[in-house]
Amino acid sequence: MTTRGQFLIEHNNLSPLNMRATLGMLLFFEIKKPALFISGDYSIEKIRRPFVFWLTSLSDVQRTKMRKSKK
Repeated sequence: MTTRGQFLIEHNNLSPLNMRATLGMLLFFEIKKPALFISGDYSIEKIRRPFVFWLTSLSDVQRTKMRKSKK
């Protein structure tokens, strides 16, 4: 089972600088897509693709606000 922290580390290692994520961003994504997290597993194979699609749909302003979020 993959944890939130492990998912973020793996995602950020695979991503260019403009697509790196924070815990606040991941928590917001969980609220938007709860069905992906029913099992409690943050599998990189299951979650990363929808997460990247969601990240790319955000404006630069939205991403900046979420990066500064202290959730």
